[in-house]
Amino acid sequence: MITVTTGELEMWMAQYLWPFVRIGACIMVAPVFGAIFVPPRFKIALSGAIAMLVAPLISVPGDVSPLSAEGIMITAQQVLIGVSTGFILQLIFDSLAMAGQLLSNSMGLSFAFNIDPQRGASTPVVGQLYMMLVILTFLALNGHLRLLETLTAGFTTMPIGVRSFDENALWQIVGWGRQLFDGALAVALPGMTALLVVNLGFGVMSRAAPSLNMFAVGFPITVVFGLVIVMLGLPAVQTSFTALFDESLRLVRTLMGG
Repeated sequence: MITVTTGELEMWMAQYLWPFVRIGACIMVAPVFGAIFVPPRFKIALSGAIAMLVAPLISVPGDVSPLSAEGIMITAQQVLIGVSTGFILQLIFDSLAMAGQLLSNSMGLSFAFNIDPQRGASTPVVGQLYMMLVILTFLALNGHLRLLETLTAGFTTMPIGVRSFDENALWQIVGWGRQLFDGALAVALPGMTALLVVNLGFGVMSRAAPSLNMFAVGFPITVVFGLVIVMLGLPAVQTSFTALFDESLRLVRTLMGG
């Protein structure tokens, strides 16, 4: 007769629970995986499948019960690590969506909105174009696999229960928020500058010919120039996204002691 003690049950529970919590927290927040169109059951099933593959290869504190106060603290640490990893990567996608919004405002398409499939909210069409472009680039470069690889490798460099993010690491995560604006300006600033020159030209024309209806004439020209600028700037969007994505993975590995 096989007998199983309470301690053994708690050890088996901890072996799979804590990796599942860290991986699941990341997947719930990470780009593409955390999109609103991805069913919650799929996210849970994917997190469980990855946790089952990772759990036999890692070590967990054998003398800590998951239901004790210390075990609850370890669970909270895993949630923090997972959410922080997904948050760092999600900021990259949001920065490029913000760049599209800035261009939309400059070219007169701020009133044209579309539904963002990732969140189900309304976003400017140019921002949605950039978002779809970077999602396809992310998948084409196996970014989802690199994310899972970095996340699972973190169980070796930052074992469960040993340590979590210290104060310096938390400040680094907070400081990473600047990428939301740095990345957006890096992509949108050249196009905004070109559209500013176009608008200055319309200002000179309105002074030279006051009777000319600049709204009827200038709006179509601004939109055409804006679309040309967007088309010419698409390679720069992919280049910026690739650089920011690599930098975000380096930050995650650094925070996890890699």
